[in-house]
Amino acid sequence: MRKFLSILTVSLAMATTVNAENTKATLHADQGKSTINKEIYGQFAEHLGSCIYGGLWVGENSPIPNINGYRKDVFEALKALQIPVLRWPGGCFADEYHWRDGIGPRDKRPSMKNNNWGGTIEDNSFGTHEFLNLCEMLGCEPYISGNVGSGTVEELAKWVEYMTSEEGTPMANLRKQNGREKPWKVKYLGVGNESWGCGGNMRPEYYSDLYRRYSTYCRNYDGNRLYKIASGASDYDYDWTKVLMERVGHRMDGLSLHYYTCVGWTGSKGSATQFDNDQYYWALAKCLEIEDVIKKHKKIMDEKDPKGKVGLLVDEWGTWWDEEPGTIRGHLYQQNALRDAFVAALSLNVFHRHTDRVKMANIAQVVNVLQSMILTDQKGTGHMVLTPTYHVFQMYTPFQDATFLPIDIESKTMKVSKAYFKDKADKDAGERTLPLISASAAKAKDGSIVLALTNVSLDESETLDIALQGCTAKTVSGRILTSKNVADYNDFTNPDKVAPADFRDAKLKKGVLTVKLPAKSIVVLTVK
Repeated sequence: MRKFLSILTVSLAMATTVNAENTKATLHADQGKSTINKEIYGQFAEHLGSCIYGGLWVGENSPIPNINGYRKDVFEALKALQIPVLRWPGGCFADEYHWRDGIGPRDKRPSMKNNNWGGTIEDNSFGTHEFLNLCEMLGCEPYISGNVGSGTVEELAKWVEYMTSEEGTPMANLRKQNGREKPWKVKYLGVGNESWGCGGNMRPEYYSDLYRRYSTYCRNYDGNRLYKIASGASDYDYDWTKVLMERVGHRMDGLSLHYYTCVGWTGSKGSATQFDNDQYYWALAKCLEIEDVIKKHKKIMDEKDPKGKVGLLVDEWGTWWDEEPGTIRGHLYQQNALRDAFVAALSLNVFHRHTDRVKMANIAQVVNVLQSMILTDQKGTGHMVLTPTYHVFQMYTPFQDATFLPIDIESKTMKVSKAYFKDKADKDAGERTLPLISASAAKAKDGSIVLALTNVSLDESETLDIALQGCTAKTVSGRILTSKNVADYNDFTNPDKVAPADFRDAKLKKGVLTVKLPAKSIVVLTVK
């Protein structure tokens, strides 16, 4: 595996010694060219555990306060987050989901067994109407994952017709019978999910032919234009990308990529809240390796698509730890510590730098599953808590559709072992290089500059002198996310243990922004 490289538009001049001088950086406010796609802040809702039932949806008759069946507190939290796109119904679940089971009167919908995730019996009360209506209420784009693994071409084609055709077609008439007169606008359509694994265990050559067939019959109706997304690679499978670029090419609008900060797929993945310092640094170095992965997939795509017409969509990413003790096996309910917030911030900074090809990213997942934004009480009390990752996404909202600005910064680094568990350490596992300071900057639509700064060091604060080139700055304000311990998290008895606060250690003087960045902190500044 290639060592951590200097970053594309943010050059990191790696210092090897610690000195008493302030860290130097230059922000080029006059060199913005590319837009940070707001869809990079996308979310993912799968029928998995209590993501849908008990998370997003409780039904109109629930004692938990709701809006037309949607949990009121969760809905309001997502509305505040300004989520741009929501992916559904999976994930692995998508390739066993038959959409006709989730339409019509809810009391007449057949139940199904969720074979992928814990064998849970679901009543299909949350289906196409419930999802698309939710997206309309949130003001976000729906991203539908179609069933290729166990479905048929006809089934997916008729689903598209049901959702998007105006009138005069059999599926439009059926939709109207079920209470929806006008079609929805559905932009994003995934043609299968993880077709190399739970979506059918296919070879890339076979899937390429299937994609061409399925996508042919997924038509554009009445002004609705589909952005068709092929099921792409997992992590380091560059051959999958190569084959699809050769055999599918511009028949797809986008190609997905999945990358998890995960120890492995067998045995223990480690606790979300009980970890040592080495495991903390391991997670951050592992998450940053996505940059190298993106670069390699981009290089393959560039050879066949030099104009960048096919987008790369990281539609599953985030941390994956062991399930919380006492929770249902297969429901992937995990806590979310300050460590996860760092993974979120560092990953978003990477996506900003590659927005020329990365058109969307969807963290896994939105409620109660893996690195979620929100946790709801599994005992039915109606309690909800916002996670540290939620706070990062909220602090970063000014980056949505802002103009990316290059920033040159010097950062000390440290070497991190690729082995997560000491008792399983491999002498040949090698090391990753972890920069201790990460930065991302952009110009918002109102002309202000938003600057995210992350210091991942557990014990050393840093003072940064940032030269502001190409702009005249008069004021600076900001927020900080930190806590006493990097393993701190929010729960139902202490929901605000990790929460943003005002940040006042940033000063402007003669075109230089001086920032005192505490250890283990994420700071987002607005400069005007």
